[in-house]
Amino acid sequence: MPLERTPREIVAALDEYVIGQHDAKRAVAIALYNRYRRHQLSEQMQHDITPKNLLMIGPTGVGKTEIARRLAAIVNAPFVKVEATKFTEVGYVGRDVEAMVRDLAETAVGIEQKEAYAKVRVQAEKEANKKLIRLLAPGEKKEKKQAQPNNIMQMMNQLMTQQPDQETEEDNDNKNVSSEVLDQRMDLAEKLEKGLLENREVTVKVDEPKKANQMSDMMGSMGVDMGDMLGQITPKRKISRTLPVKEAREVLIKQYSEKLVNQDDLYQRAIQRAQDDGIIFIDEIDKLSSKSKNSGDVSREGVQRDILPIVEGSQVNTKYGPLDTSHVLFVGSGAFAQTKPSDLIPELQGRFPIRVELNDLTKDDFVEILTEPRSALIKQYIALVGADGVKLTFTKEAIDKIAETADDVNKRTDNIGARRLATILEKVLEEVLFDGPDMQMGEIMITEKYVADRIDNIVADQDLTKYIL
Repeated sequence: MPLERTPREIVAALDEYVIGQHDAKRAVAIALYNRYRRHQLSEQMQHDITPKNLLMIGPTGVGKTEIARRLAAIVNAPFVKVEATKFTEVGYVGRDVEAMVRDLAETAVGIEQKEAYAKVRVQAEKEANKKLIRLLAPGEKKEKKQAQPNNIMQMMNQLMTQQPDQETEEDNDNKNVSSEVLDQRMDLAEKLEKGLLENREVTVKVDEPKKANQMSDMMGSMGVDMGDMLGQITPKRKISRTLPVKEAREVLIKQYSEKLVNQDDLYQRAIQRAQDDGIIFIDEIDKLSSKSKNSGDVSREGVQRDILPIVEGSQVNTKYGPLDTSHVLFVGSGAFAQTKPSDLIPELQGRFPIRVELNDLTKDDFVEILTEPRSALIKQYIALVGADGVKLTFTKEAIDKIAETADDVNKRTDNIGARRLATILEKVLEEVLFDGPDMQMGEIMITEKYVADRIDNIVADQDLTKYIL
């Protein structure tokens, strides 16, 4: 597990996206760095050291999910976020808890593919360019006669053995290439290298996208991919897509990358990566408490008992192979407004030894959230309106007014944390967002009075506040 950042550096990286919550950042940074420390030990010691799972407690909108999501991005680790309320106890209709582990395997495969394909991209791009030239200047295809099957067995054998659309890389086995076509291809190759054909359209054949169906979902809950099973006994169907050369090249690069990379080795590395570095974030875990008012019609305590062996460490079958969860890091999250962690079953409580409480956000926090992070809301709206050629600016007093209103509404109604800011900003900027395309150019300054004129009446009316802000 390559990790060049110390816990202090991890916290500094999180500070770029999440305001406040220093204790929570420290806790997750330590948990993450401990995984790096584990990789430096002997195999026996690595086996004995299990992750110290975290339970983040705090109201909605204070940064719990954002901390976990940004944490995974920092180390490029396989990460999945699941809602605890989406799972049902075994025996009920619904998603089983093992689905989170299969999702983790899919994420790990995606990361490994990205890295592996990057290593062979130069070679794949060369092959893709050759293919593009052949598609832009095709030769004459020879008609290929195929014996007609006499019975069902011959038909099935033909389906299983035929390889549709698989041509040799030189692509000349079944084509007559005249000298005129060869000259045309040489001319196209020169233009392609100079980038003169990027917008020219070309038709390429791609695999037909997989279609979701109920049977696949049911089989998926057992770690079986129906699409893969059927693909082994029937040829892949191809569809034609007409794309600009620059887009078609990327499609072909992916196809050639798949051929250049050993997929079985890739899947094995992905499973290992998920086992060693995977992070599963279980949101709304407090809703699984038996005392929760939102327990629904199925036994939430049963879901807890189903989650327990996965958090403790067990093998889960995925379509890429069995995945052992013994060293996967689990991060639980919940508001625990109507329940408390001790309402969870004792065995599950014990599997989340690190408890971190996140604080309610204040007006000053809201001001920072609006302006400081890389993805700050103010920056987002300035960029959006700027797309219309309109320059949008906010005075300091206007930002203070928005933050103060969010804090006030959170205190008087349900506390939804920083999410309140987006609701208020949408109301404040409604006219700007509507009229912006017609203005085409200009400058709009959002002042304290501008904000007050648009939301003060709503804030003063308790009923309107509940429905609008």
